[in-house]
Amino acid sequence: MKINTNLSTIGTCSLFLTALASPCCFPLFGFILAALGLGTFELFGGWTMWVFQVLVALSIVGLFISYRKHKCMYPILIAIPSALVIFYSYHFLENDNWIYLMYLGMFGLGISAIVNHYRNRLHYSCCITQEKIVSEINLKSTITCPNCGHSKEETMPTDACQYFYECENCHLVLKPKAGDCCVFCSYGTEKCPPIQTGAGCC
Repeated sequence: MKINTNLSTIGTCSLFLTALASPCCFPLFGFILAALGLGTFELFGGWTMWVFQVLVALSIVGLFISYRKHKCMYPILIAIPSALVIFYSYHFLENDNWIYLMYLGMFGLGISAIVNHYRNRLHYSCCITQEKIVSEINLKSTITCPNCGHSKEETMPTDACQYFYECENCHLVLKPKAGDCCVFCSYGTEKCPPIQTGAGCC
């Protein structure tokens, strides 16, 4: 997958790494660094919260880019309220509870990133499957007139069944035989694309 479809995952992971590396701003993560002897380490110093907010915005942008591909609204519906909670808690909440809302928003973004990553993988798998199906379809079929025996190679349509075909030699208009969905299934060397893919009659 292209990097733009993973932008939200990159942004959210970077967001958590920033919080993890900034225990003074995010004490919930401090015990991990304290266990590593890095309890006072600050990755970005005084710029930590600004970098944090940029990463939040990056995650949201990544989700919108991904939405244009997989058309699933759930990650965005989770992420936007989470981001608003983060911005509100930092800029407008003046009591000591702001950090708890910050954690809530972070974990909301984490959930949205996980859902988005799953949808991206699902969309990518579907695209690969469709490309594989298309590559395995033979769109060329030689159709033979049962009246005069004239043969001609034709390109079969992929979005519709061809019910009529006029022989260019004797001008007989061919129709599918009973049980067939199109003239290619009846008189061609290859069945129509839906039959080839196993989708059934078109």
